[in-house]
Amino acid sequence: MALSMIFVRRSLCLSKGAVASISQFSTHKSSTNLKDVLADKIPQHLKKVAEFRKAHGSTVLQNITVDMIYGGMRTMKAMVTETSVLDPEEGIRFRGYSIPECQKLLPKAPGGEEPLPEGIWWLLCTGEIPNKDQTTAISKQWAAHADLPEHVEKMIRNFPPKVHPMAQFVAAVAALSSESKFAVAYHHGVPKNTYWEYAFDDSMGLLAKLPTLAAMIYRNLYREGWFV
Repeated sequence: MALSMIFVRRSLCLSKGAVASISQFSTHKSSTNLKDVLADKIPQHLKKVAEFRKAHGSTVLQNITVDMIYGGMRTMKAMVTETSVLDPEEGIRFRGYSIPECQKLLPKAPGGEEPLPEGIWWLLCTGEIPNKDQTTAISKQWAAHADLPEHVEKMIRNFPPKVHPMAQFVAAVAALSSESKFAVAYHHGVPKNTYWEYAFDDSMGLLAKLPTLAAMIYRNLYREGWFV
């Protein structure tokens, strides 16, 4: 339990400034290729995780009671989540940054007041605040892969209006599995240490298509199927 409290205190300490300090002095400011940045960071991170597990792998973090299980796993430490932490007093932090800090530090569109999704994505993947060029690079990648496959478009057009928009969304996302690079790579038995590359490609492709997908569903429901 003592180690558990250390983890909590360290997380809160990082979330209150240490991560921000590290990220703003990133060594990857010159690269606009997110995949290349991750290729550099992931081996280093895996080494740290391996060292940490070797030192603390058998440590007990907490006792689990039946009431905790029936309570929906609240307060249970069940997994490692590095992208965000939910503090009961401060609210959610993304890679150590509060929402106001994200609003202040992350790049915005010209005339915009809120951070661009592309910048948030870079932050979540790397833990680093991206610059304008890095954010723009993600925007260009997403724009280049925004089109939906013909079979997904056809499926959305054929949904009757009474189908709930989220049901349409979930079905369409599932249908996009036809485009999965990870599925093909896994079928061919690629090494596990390369899984992340294909998972990254899939995540980028999916994120690129979601705005198009949501727009089509909206127009299918509320604009009599007239698509732009």
